[in-house]
Amino acid sequence: MIRSMTGYGRAEEIIDGFSICVEFKSVNHRYFEFYAKVPRIYGFLEEKLKSFTNSLVSRGKVECYVSVDSLEETESEIIVNHSLAKGYYDAVKEISEQLGIDGEISAASISRYPDVITLHKAPDDEEKIWNCVKQVAAKAVEKFVEMRTVEGEKLKADVLSRADYIIECVEFVEERSPQTVKEYNEKLIARIKELIGDASVDEQRLLNEAAVFADKIAVAEETVRLRSHIDQLRQFMEADEPIGRKLDFLVQEINREANTIGSKAQDVEIAKRVIAIKAEVEKIREQIQNIE
Repeated sequence: MIRSMTGYGRAEEIIDGFSICVEFKSVNHRYFEFYAKVPRIYGFLEEKLKSFTNSLVSRGKVECYVSVDSLEETESEIIVNHSLAKGYYDAVKEISEQLGIDGEISAASISRYPDVITLHKAPDDEEKIWNCVKQVAAKAVEKFVEMRTVEGEKLKADVLSRADYIIECVEFVEERSPQTVKEYNEKLIARIKELIGDASVDEQRLLNEAAVFADKIAVAEETVRLRSHIDQLRQFMEADEPIGRKLDFLVQEINREANTIGSKAQDVEIAKRVIAIKAEVEKIREQIQNIE
């Protein structure tokens, strides 16, 4: 099944007293690249989400956004750092005495200094949090992969239609190539008769010349390989595994054969078909850059 590397998926749910939202989006990338934005206190989720996502997605630059809000009251403890509070008090009192500044030192003012009063929450159960987030992430990634699959089918249809057109051009080249040899031979005879008039023509020499020309412009090997590459392309498009990198290599081979045919072409019509093939190959190359 062909998948695009572009996709989006989002899910939101309330599970075990937590309101959780997970969002995935991706664009094409040569390899699998993952970035997660999670609440700072749940930083442990990032690596777990990466492994979970990579088990379902092999290529693409994937971004994941997670929000986790507790809907239940959690046990908290207010802790007073008495030694720090006394230190602040003594310091403020010393400043007041040294500079002759009048001012009241209240408990409220001391409590506002950093780390005098801290709020301590009971630690979260990481495994519980992950299990909750994973349930929502599974639904989000399902939508995400579904969108990549839909986009992949569109890419597949486009690539296959272009492959069909390339084969049409190959068929034309195969039919036209022998005809160019015949036309060359006829032009050669006509040119020689124009030059020597009614004098006899060495038929064997003409045959040898035509054979050399035919060998020079022969593209049978290239068209056979082109057909083989297109057949392989079609097989890849039906595969149930990521095939983006394989397609990239195969398209290079198709382009190489087209270039060879173009370099041998001694006929305007064949040259036109070669240009058409190369144009389609370039369009296929652009499309497969987004295939997983």
